[in-house]
Amino acid sequence: MRAKQYWLIKSEPESYGIAHLKKDKKTAWTGVRNFLARNYMRDGMQVGDGILFYHSSCAEPGVYGLAKVVSKPYPDPTQFDEKGHYFEKRATKEKPVWYLVDIAFVKELKKPVLISELRADDGTCGMETLRPGSRLSITPVKESEYERVLELAK
Repeated sequence: MRAKQYWLIKSEPESYGIAHLKKDKKTAWTGVRNFLARNYMRDGMQVGDGILFYHSSCAEPGVYGLAKVVSKPYPDPTQFDEKGHYFEKRATKEKPVWYLVDIAFVKELKKPVLISELRADDGTCGMETLRPGSRLSITPVKESEYERVLELAK
């Protein structure tokens, strides 16, 4: 059995923020259309892995909550919807292109950890999501970075 891993998932709070996940309790993380982010979900994420829920494209980007992976990866059904925004003409039921995992709400942070704090802190400034040019919606997080975010949220 492998050790628990940690991830950061970005979402715009108006589209789907931590408050939405808190209300829904669980959701399928549909619509990811970047191959590396897909590979992280398909090949890396496992049930029980921890997630930092990050709000992007907003007035104060940062980590606003915690979630966890609650399903094995499976084909993203939005790729098969011919009328949908995420339709993928190359995908078939036998050979899907896009995958997802289900995530569940763990908690909202009492104090969000803003991007400026992440960049300024020695324990988090090396996070993948902070690297210049990084626009991935899903990135791996070291356990030490995850723990440091929790400390900064106190």
